[in-house]
Amino acid sequence: MAEHLVIRLGNNPLQAAHWIAVDENGTRRSPPMTGPLAEAAKDAGDKSIIVLVPAFSVLTTSVDLPIKSAARLRAALPFALEEQLADDVENLHFASGKRGDDGLLPVAVVARSQMREWLDLLAEAGIRPDRLIPENHGLARIPGTMSMLVAEDQVMFNDGAASEFAMQGVSPSDAIAVAGVLDNVAGVLDNEEARTSGHLLVYCEPSDETRFEQDWNVLRHELDSVDINLLPDGILPRLAVTVGASRGINLLQGEFSAKVDYMPLLRPWRTAAALLVGLLLLGFAGKLVDYSRLSSEQEALREQFTQTYREIRPRDNREITDPGRIIEELRRDTGTTVSSGVFLPSLQQLSEALQANDGAKIEAISYRAGIIDVRLTAPDVATLDSIQKLVSTSGRFAASIQSTDQVGDKVSSRIQIREAGA
Repeated sequence: MAEHLVIRLGNNPLQAAHWIAVDENGTRRSPPMTGPLAEAAKDAGDKSIIVLVPAFSVLTTSVDLPIKSAARLRAALPFALEEQLADDVENLHFASGKRGDDGLLPVAVVARSQMREWLDLLAEAGIRPDRLIPENHGLARIPGTMSMLVAEDQVMFNDGAASEFAMQGVSPSDAIAVAGVLDNVAGVLDNEEARTSGHLLVYCEPSDETRFEQDWNVLRHELDSVDINLLPDGILPRLAVTVGASRGINLLQGEFSAKVDYMPLLRPWRTAAALLVGLLLLGFAGKLVDYSRLSSEQEALREQFTQTYREIRPRDNREITDPGRIIEELRRDTGTTVSSGVFLPSLQQLSEALQANDGAKIEAISYRAGIIDVRLTAPDVATLDSIQKLVSTSGRFAASIQSTDQVGDKVSSRIQIREAGA
């Protein structure tokens, strides 16, 4: 089961931090501890780290924005809330939570400079938080019940719905008055059927139960019930139980998003990865050896071919870069070219040209070294020209008229056909 280390920062950076380990169900896994942040970092181990920041530095509100895209939502939040804020939106950081059943989106607003101060303080202690949550979000929100936490001269409150705030230096009854729930409880602002539930769940330290005894009596008279639960170990265990179960708005969004550390995920695969890299390097080295050997053999064959060619043609001193082309030239010169099917395809092309030109007649055909010489007669020069063009239009062969003679009423001609580009 996943465990979290919940660290609570004080209002003053010089104050000691408080921390406790809880599991994902909110069950305590260690006693609460107090000390420097660096000591808390030693207890982190492989636990995810949740940091609670002072509630008075963060405004919690809600907004009706029917936008689902996270990027578009972050861009729209400053404009939706700017009229409710005293500072320029450029100086503020906005984070959103999970949309409620009423369709409203909970939003936390904090100064960018304050976010940087918190993160720098944590980084200096060697702490990389996975979640950064306003501490008052650790007060569980129970539908149909008002919840209050009283401790350290502060009051945290939520009405179980959309209202949520923290105040300092006030009494519990003052906080209830600010929330404006007493009239709703009495059914004054709304009809009796829509009246707000008058059940108040209170968490407080033993000293505050005694200090605010008169307030509790007043609230018991005004509300349906007041249930007080004491916090003998302070407020952190109560807050940690709630945030450990994924309650609260994570401020690490947008530019302050927590950077994912992939090293713990890759660590179990280090040996396999090293073996794979070694295998790849070995294969690459083998390819290099083969390439070097084949290059040497190619150079030796080239030198051997050049030497043999110089013996055949001692007057040809040009640099030999394409032995294959040289061999083809030798074959053509000796009439032993093996150019694939030159003779028969050329005759087929010539036959088609003659069928398109009545009156032309072949007198003789000879073939040598890839060249076909055709002697034919035709009614006129235009017919010869047409035959030459039809043979050449195939793209594979090139035909050229070598000579023409007028013999009676006929024209005798010699046409040479060879592969195009030869």
